[in-house]
Amino acid sequence: MISNISEQPIERSQGSNQGNNIRQWISVILLVYLLIVAVCMIGSGFKSATGSQAKELFAFATNPFLGLIVGTVATALIQSSSTVTSIIVGLVAGGLPVTTAVPMVMGANIGTSITNTLVSLGHIGDKTEFKRAFAAATIHDFFNLLSVVIFLPVEIIFHPLEKIAYFLAQNLVGGGSLSVKDLNFVKAATKPVVGLFKTITHILPAPFDGIALIILGIAMIFLTISFIGKLLKVLMVGRAKDILHTAIGKGPIAGIAAGTFMTVLVQSSSTTTSLMVPLAGAGLFGLAQIYPFTLGANIGTCITALLAATAVSGAEAVPALEIAMVHLLYNVLGVVIIYGIPFLCRLPIVSAETLAAVASEGKAIAFAYIIGVFFVIPGILLGVTVLL
Repeated sequence: MISNISEQPIERSQGSNQGNNIRQWISVILLVYLLIVAVCMIGSGFKSATGSQAKELFAFATNPFLGLIVGTVATALIQSSSTVTSIIVGLVAGGLPVTTAVPMVMGANIGTSITNTLVSLGHIGDKTEFKRAFAAATIHDFFNLLSVVIFLPVEIIFHPLEKIAYFLAQNLVGGGSLSVKDLNFVKAATKPVVGLFKTITHILPAPFDGIALIILGIAMIFLTISFIGKLLKVLMVGRAKDILHTAIGKGPIAGIAAGTFMTVLVQSSSTTTSLMVPLAGAGLFGLAQIYPFTLGANIGTCITALLAATAVSGAEAVPALEIAMVHLLYNVLGVVIIYGIPFLCRLPIVSAETLAAVASEGKAIAFAYIIGVFFVIPGILLGVTVLL
């Protein structure tokens, strides 16, 4: 009798937890739906605001270095590459040229590195811990910087990422044919909500109605990705930590795969990489073990842009999916080439270890590095580019 009484609260507790999990997963699905709606709103608003002048509007950003800086600074300020790349997909759907958007995507990769670098500052009170944590954080920075140094010049001259992504997008979408458009259930599902927001913004005169729709779409992306991240952290981060511990000692391929899978689960490379920094600071894992996991996070974060691209149909479907595929190809090829060539593979490790050793001796150097790399240098380059 006593055992039956004691078991009842446990059963109720388990049932309550399951009910909470179901509600949280339903909330995630609704938020993903709103994310797709937001991307549609940005594309519609952009077309409405610019009309046929979209290309002229972005003529200032035809300089690829300017696009790179915009992507870097925007992501560093927002601290979410998922948000920035989703906005870029929406802009491409609205007429932003893919060639202009490619460097912005590369810049987003650099900008997202700031989050785990800031997390490493939490260990600044202990010299040894800080050295390990700062090295684990900045290896992500150096890998992404090296990736840009290798791929951006090649992309400017030959456009391989854009060409391969276009080929894949055409085959996956079917060239934006009417048959594919008619079968686009995502578009059909989002159309009523997008139409409602369009009706609301139409009270403003053109082009302010389109601008208002863009602002609402961006605000919705901010909110949805923020809430998705919070919910998935509650649902998945504990499991993600188990994945980390299980995979980290099984070699680099397992580390990359686990980093990819974990980032897809939590929809945030910042969360993935930030989880590793305290573990590195505590000495549980070395830099060589953390490195491949970080690379997997770069690949996993592409899921958000690909998801956002499903919102677009018709003639705009190909360029929207194309820029999302550029993001994926860029990160996958970056891992294959840099991690696959021993000399290149060692560069981020050596750079991170050297900077961490210097920063642990002079803490001001760490702050100067963060402010300089993510804000001051891009700001100076932006000024120079505009003047020229």
